[in-house]
Amino acid sequence: SCDLGHQLFFCIFVMLMEEIKMENTWIYQGTEPIKIKKYLQSLGMGHRLFNDLKNGEGEFLVDHRKVRPTTQILPNQPLTIKAQPELADDTVEISNEPLNVVYEDDNWLVVDKPAGVTSIPGPTVQNDTVLNRVKGYLIANNSADLRPHLITRLDRFTGGLLLIAKHHIASSMISQQVQQHQMLKEYTALVVGQIMDEHGEINKPIGRKDGQAARVIDKNGQRALTEYWVEERDAKWTRVRIRLHTGRTHQIRIHFAAIGHPLIGDHLYGGDTSKYDHQLLHASKISFNDPFTLKQMTFTSELPATFLN
Repeated sequence: SCDLGHQLFFCIFVMLMEEIKMENTWIYQGTEPIKIKKYLQSLGMGHRLFNDLKNGEGEFLVDHRKVRPTTQILPNQPLTIKAQPELADDTVEISNEPLNVVYEDDNWLVVDKPAGVTSIPGPTVQNDTVLNRVKGYLIANNSADLRPHLITRLDRFTGGLLLIAKHHIASSMISQQVQQHQMLKEYTALVVGQIMDEHGEINKPIGRKDGQAARVIDKNGQRALTEYWVEERDAKWTRVRIRLHTGRTHQIRIHFAAIGHPLIGDHLYGGDTSKYDHQLLHASKISFNDPFTLKQMTFTSELPATFLN
């Protein structure tokens, strides 16, 4: 009877999973027939994910009929992918602390992270990071997918916008934009002193400093390019709008320190800490091409009061 009970439970589990399969549908807008794989690759899908779907983790439907992955799509035909939802990662604890959701649909969450909250669990914080809060949020909202993927991350004391994929298909399909730096990310910072140029670029390679959290300017390091525009000046500080063209650890902080204008509050790179105990840096804008709707998605975040005083 125990074996029968286990079989029954397994059958019910399989039926439930079939019922809640995630679906995404595209209408092919090309003028010539195209194979499913090539079309999905043009949208950003990686080789590994396609193979996973092909080998049993998903289904392909054209005109709502299940087809082989080698099938060609005709102009104006709908292509649907069905995939099993991802179960929760038991190693990630649940947090029910507040989550400031700026935008949500079936594929994405955009949240506004307060300074002081860590992006993902690590040695110092395990149970109340953005990832923990997102897991709690998804559970509270009865989401089928319970394994969120942080596409962008921020230092603990950098606040602002984070993009989160709600499932592994979204994560895979946005990765190409991330790797090729096609995702627009803008920040606002308060830096020490007056920057006189209205616009500039900082093009200095960044490397590791052995055994330390701080990074250094290193001619043998990774290429790093930061662009900025001055928004406001005072006798002792400058507020700048910053666009990252590469994504190195601490890139903004070390680049402005390297040109003699460290971020206010940045103790790691020599900023003035007399008034603030952490860097005044805020992720104020994010823009990306949604591979599901094929529309440009742009989000902005208001600056905290500390940036406006």
